[in-house]
Amino acid sequence: MKILLKETINTLGIIGTECNVAPGYARNYLFPQGKAIEATPQNRKIMEQSKVKLDLQIAKEKKIAEEMAGKIKKVEITIKRKVHDETKLYGSIKTNDIKISLDDQDIKIERRSILLAEPIKELGEYKVPIRLYKDVEPEITVKVALETE
Repeated sequence: MKILLKETINTLGIIGTECNVAPGYARNYLFPQGKAIEATPQNRKIMEQSKVKLDLQIAKEKKIAEEMAGKIKKVEITIKRKVHDETKLYGSIKTNDIKISLDDQDIKIERRSILLAEPIKELGEYKVPIRLYKDVEPEITVKVALETE
């Protein structure tokens, strides 16, 4: 089903974009939440008329994301875990662990914006990208340290 986004959704696109999604996702989530409208000729015309306003909103969102990226680039988080075999962690560090550490530093980011390719399973220092906006992906430093009792 073709839809027009009324707001930016990280997994789909930026505001004003035409996307193709599953009909159930559109009917049950996007339309009731007011995040999208059906891509009909009439709705396309309405979106074109409000294009100037949309461009301003896109610029504003990107500027906010770039400002936040400047702050986030400097962020270092340390996560302490127990290990076995000197460097292997018991379990692993996933996006939720990183989100909790960021929340502790008063940095509010959605968990799905953290682009961790695979869970961290060893001690060390890692660069983890965070998607704030369509081409704005600063990296934070995640240090995994030994938990001492």
